[in-house]
Amino acid sequence: MRDHLSSAAPGPGAAAAITILAQLCGAAFLYLILKADGGWQIVGLLVLLGAGFFVLEKKPAIADRVMASFARVPLVAMATGAAVVLLFPFILGSNTYLMHLLIVALLYSVLALALNFQLGSANIPNFATGASYGIGAYVSALLAINFGMSFWLTLPVAAVAATLFGFIIGIPSMRTRDTYLALVTIAFGVVVQQLLNNFDWTGGPNGLVGIPAPTLFGHSFAQPLVIFGHKLPSQANFYYLSAALVVVAIITAHRLHGSRIGLAWNALRADEIAARAQGINVAWFKVLAFAVDAFLAAFAGTIYAFYVSYISPDNFTFLVSVTIMTMVIVGGMDNIFGVIVGAFLLTILPEKLRAFSDYRLLFFGVVIIGFLMIRPQGLFPQRMRNYGESR
Repeated sequence: MRDHLSSAAPGPGAAAAITILAQLCGAAFLYLILKADGGWQIVGLLVLLGAGFFVLEKKPAIADRVMASFARVPLVAMATGAAVVLLFPFILGSNTYLMHLLIVALLYSVLALALNFQLGSANIPNFATGASYGIGAYVSALLAINFGMSFWLTLPVAAVAATLFGFIIGIPSMRTRDTYLALVTIAFGVVVQQLLNNFDWTGGPNGLVGIPAPTLFGHSFAQPLVIFGHKLPSQANFYYLSAALVVVAIITAHRLHGSRIGLAWNALRADEIAARAQGINVAWFKVLAFAVDAFLAAFAGTIYAFYVSYISPDNFTFLVSVTIMTMVIVGGMDNIFGVIVGAFLLTILPEKLRAFSDYRLLFFGVVIIGFLMIRPQGLFPQRMRNYGESR
């Protein structure tokens, strides 16, 4: 099966121009929504965004041409994206609040990409991503506080620990399907949150305090970052670290999507019985999806723990898992770019809608419903798979 984008691919020069323009427009919109102060400014930007997605819904050829341009000049796309990510802290200046929002959005992007392996690729509802997130945070924090392990050593240990829990929940979950599977993951998330809340060695409801900041080549992440004589706030250290993790998650997602594992997950999503009839080990690939989700979520949890230096069970409640699932659905299931956009949008919007005070959550819900009415398949729906690229 050939990808339908190939017929819409523009020439190299036009493709490079479209790619650069699209990324700069996205960066400009992100900057505007971050800097918006009044509630009506946010409303105006949301109306503009909604109008843009309405045009894409009515004129899908526009999105096809943009995606074809990215595929035609991948090096230009990567170079422009890298430049935008590297320069964004300089554009924000010393505004630590906006930097904090970006860091949280980047971490939630990783969590959404992790869940997308299950919900988007294999259609496995998992409400325990927040639990894996918490396991990674607590394991790394306990190792750092009690045993003096460095941040860089706790990263892989926390990821392995969360992956083991992913197998633990994945194996018994194989005996359930659909709604019952979702209930199993909900129960697991609640159990983990309650255990963190009741054990003395986890700090109980008071959590863990005094998680040390990471260091790299003698530079503490608690200190401002100086680049070419320009001083950035200490949050910039975690911004670049979180951005690097997002890059790793994107590469992992892209490679898995184009592999036989990705094909097997998509087969499960389409028809589990047919996949089993074709010789696919359904149970193994389901458990593998749980493990990959937990592995990436633990990385995000570790960075979050060392970033805020204080964690408690309230940071990893069931609501966190619901929020991550909403990001995947709104952004577009099984669409890497869409999932990231959904994560950024649903991280920043609740903060910016505080201008509406008591009506903030109501307005937030209306915005989500409105976007799903305009784009029922998500802001960036799943695209046709090019089987010629699978391995």
